[in-house]
Amino acid sequence: MMPLDGEAAMDDAQPGTTFTLDCGGTDRAALAGSLHFDHPLGEYNSWHVGGRSDCFYAPSDVEDLAFFLNRCSGDHPVTCVGLGSNLLVRDGGVRGIVISLRRGFGEIGHSGAAVYAQAGVTCAQLAHYCADHGLAGLEFIVGVPGTVGGALAMNAGAFGGEIWEPVVAVDVVGRDGTVRRRGADEFEVGYREVGSPVREEWFVAGHFELSPGADSRELKERIKEFLKRRRETQPLGRPNCGSVFRNPESLHAARLIEECGLKGCAIGAAQVSGKHANFIVNNGGASASDIEALIRHVQSIVARKTGVELRTEVKIIGEVL
Repeated sequence: MMPLDGEAAMDDAQPGTTFTLDCGGTDRAALAGSLHFDHPLGEYNSWHVGGRSDCFYAPSDVEDLAFFLNRCSGDHPVTCVGLGSNLLVRDGGVRGIVISLRRGFGEIGHSGAAVYAQAGVTCAQLAHYCADHGLAGLEFIVGVPGTVGGALAMNAGAFGGEIWEPVVAVDVVGRDGTVRRRGADEFEVGYREVGSPVREEWFVAGHFELSPGADSRELKERIKEFLKRRRETQPLGRPNCGSVFRNPESLHAARLIEECGLKGCAIGAAQVSGKHANFIVNNGGASASDIEALIRHVQSIVARKTGVELRTEVKIIGEVL
């Protein structure tokens, strides 16, 4: 059972769950966000596929998230998601707790050259905000179809830039609900990966140091050019997760896939895009297993024909149905 103080705030929380949340005995009578059990995850990833989460929580803000984590007893695994633009959720769903930072984490501001953006701010919003205020250095991030939190977690990049380049600090929340600030030098940052000094901490905000005094019009023109290139080269009209594979050193994953004759290759309703070979699109009705099978097929063919082992950039989570 799940003892709660303030059940009205829990939306469709059902009794009988094995999750124990003790929300009483504090100066905050109840969770302020939305709590669900056996919750579908298809709308929380850009492929629109996948099963259900055991427990799903959408906190109202950082304080509410910290409160929730602090009151979660047991050792249930925790997964944080934003827009799910770099995520494949398997058809069997996700065990444990899924936390959505899509809403309630949209604060953005600056003081001089220092920019602060919470995890739910989209990369496009961050790029436009900085350009509006004459702050140069993050125009390229407009090409990343995700949020600041997800971009920080994987060192997202586009058009030759990476988000961690101007990062000076990040705010993180731990499994016990403690929120702290860590310097950028505490992390091991590489190509599409970030090593954290502490296990089970999640990014809730980033602090960036940009170049002030830039011509806002010039920055906006750069953003327009990046968006134009994105429209011309990527299959934006169909559900996809962006680049599926990391670029091998000195090579391009898309070129390798295309050279192997895999453009247009399909399994079920999942298909390697004919516009960009490093994209897999959902043509309507694809399952997560279709997409994952196509990913493995591409890896197998490329390895056999070229000797190159493609590593996934997309994060795959959950259970096989």
